[in-house]
Amino acid sequence: MERLHPVVLHHIVNTLGWPDLRPLQHQAVGPILNGDDTLLLAPTAGGKTEAAVFPVLTAMAEQEWTGISVLYLCPLKALLNNLAPRVDQYAQWLGRRAGLWHGDTRESERRRIRLDRPDLLLTTPESLEAMLISYKTDHTHMLGKIRAVIVDEVHAFAGDDRGWHMLAVLERLARVTGRPIQRIGLSATVGNPRRLLTWLQGAGAGTRPAQVVAPEAASPAPAARVELDYVGSIENAAKVIASLHRGEKRLVFCDSRSQVEQLGAALRAREVTTFLSHASLSADERRRSEQAFAEARDCVIVSTSTLELGIDVGDLDRVIQIDSPASVASFLQRLGRTGRRPGAERSCLFLATKERTLLQAAGLLLLWGRGWVEDVAPPPTPRHLVAQQILAVALQEHRLGNRLWVEQWNGLPPFDRSGEPILRHLVTEGFLDEDGGMLFIGPEAEKRFGHRHFMDLTASFTAPPQFTVLAGRAEIGRTDPSVLTEERPGPCRLLLAGRTWQVTYIDWKRRRCFVEPAEGGGIAKWTAGGIAGLSFNLTRAMRDVLLGAEPPVALTRRASARLGHMRAEEAPGSVHPAGLIITRAGTDVRWWTWAGYRANATLTATLSSVTDQVQRPTDLYVRLREDLTPDMWKAARAETPLVLPDVDPRAVRGLKFSAALPAHLASATVAARLADLDSAEQVLDEATRFTVSDRT
Repeated sequence: MERLHPVVLHHIVNTLGWPDLRPLQHQAVGPILNGDDTLLLAPTAGGKTEAAVFPVLTAMAEQEWTGISVLYLCPLKALLNNLAPRVDQYAQWLGRRAGLWHGDTRESERRRIRLDRPDLLLTTPESLEAMLISYKTDHTHMLGKIRAVIVDEVHAFAGDDRGWHMLAVLERLARVTGRPIQRIGLSATVGNPRRLLTWLQGAGAGTRPAQVVAPEAASPAPAARVELDYVGSIENAAKVIASLHRGEKRLVFCDSRSQVEQLGAALRAREVTTFLSHASLSADERRRSEQAFAEARDCVIVSTSTLELGIDVGDLDRVIQIDSPASVASFLQRLGRTGRRPGAERSCLFLATKERTLLQAAGLLLLWGRGWVEDVAPPPTPRHLVAQQILAVALQEHRLGNRLWVEQWNGLPPFDRSGEPILRHLVTEGFLDEDGGMLFIGPEAEKRFGHRHFMDLTASFTAPPQFTVLAGRAEIGRTDPSVLTEERPGPCRLLLAGRTWQVTYIDWKRRRCFVEPAEGGGIAKWTAGGIAGLSFNLTRAMRDVLLGAEPPVALTRRASARLGHMRAEEAPGSVHPAGLIITRAGTDVRWWTWAGYRANATLTATLSSVTDQVQRPTDLYVRLREDLTPDMWKAARAETPLVLPDVDPRAVRGLKFSAALPAHLASATVAARLADLDSAEQVLDEATRFTVSDRT
């Protein structure tokens, strides 16, 4: 602690009133001040922000860093909004400033930052790349003095393509600064912290010193009171929430925007003070909700995973989960939103609206009780982002050497020489022009990605098209176009921001929808993106529950009765303690693998001689040929090496920048992401029996 700057120490004691630092904050000082790449691991509200910012401010003062010397990257704009005042307060202790720049930042504020650079800049990787390619920003002047980057919720980045995009942009940033940039990751509990840190280091892995700081990992988890209930519907969930815990501040998690809207409307109909948060609400709506989160008391906040991360929701009393999240890590994040007051207990109430989600919640809580947490695994083979990055660098540099292009990423795979076929494709198809050994943005790139000064090129994911919903001049949010095109009796009404709106006019060309307030039910729907499905470990835990395993939580009488019914009525047709089973009901033949979506997709492709090739993979079973015999099954099992799943062309179109890849590479990329080879191999090694009688 004595290594921190005296002014920082003074304010910790006298401004914050802290008698001491937490163990994580103590142990982070040395590695960060030594310049090591560092991963800080602690539960939600574990003080990770201060553990990173206090030593970074000390280094800034002692080493006299100038200009924007520190980046603070977050996955969510709401998290940036929440953190900015706190980080700026800490910076001002030393006469420094923090600035905020993301998609909702007004152009006037961006101009001010360009002219008068803060010392710390809070932003997203997408906004960082936008600065690198923008004609308005002199990126060398603005970003050339960065010494350190703090990546908040780094596990959230690492689990999808935004992580690969961030790593590539950071390597390009190191080229701008002319020096390695220290990387500091902040993460909740993960199963593989050392691998996560190595991934965060990017091209510097193995050459730069690195430390994982996780003092709380060895200590027992704080006490938690978790209860599982079965309510059968969203309406019933609203009744339970409205009647219980009056006077408390409750945060309710749903795992879809549609559920958030339906539950929000049902709670407001019961005169419960309710606020909503999800990605399709307008910036103004989100800001109003965020302010209410911090100030309100007797209320309910209904959210998707947007509030799972470290956004401060004030003095929260209780977390309620509708149905179940898809991972233990996600549950730990949500559970960690409670129990922050001294002496308070962490608590979470699960309200399952379907039998399937009751079983999923029970399986997830069984894994949690065993102390198991998922590893974070970056998506494999991000070839589409190699194409995106080549185009982005061509924009940034205006021209790119056709032999030296690879130097931009300092040897980081796959942004290395292995991307040569992708580069050739970009030239052949007109995404890049070539002249005198130099590469330039070509007409095809202008056509596909040139809208709004190539801003579409900075996002690593494809967002399904949505219509902006306007009440007068006020933007409410965005809705799926299918809500506007579906044929339904009566006027077209939609549900957004927890309120019903009647559509008065649709501007199809500009994708705008004008509405006015209405009474009665509306429709809330959004098209899901990405690859759906549960993991092998979670579905296997669900199988264990059907076989009699009990999660170490309180079960209500309704939940116990429903699980008992499922064990008595459904389990005999889908699980057996001695191994896996194949059942037949008429022409419907199912192999109950309990292996998860990706493993089942892999098994469907691998055993193509006996599987139904028309099926869409499920989490729990693989559909087999109706004429299957035990001999056919034995022969199929004996003959096959594992193969990647077949790819639907629609899935390829859903891969951002797939148009900039050769068709075979785009399909191979999606196939690798659909597969779970290790789990499929484990399933093939397990005993499988045909049931004697058909399912009924």
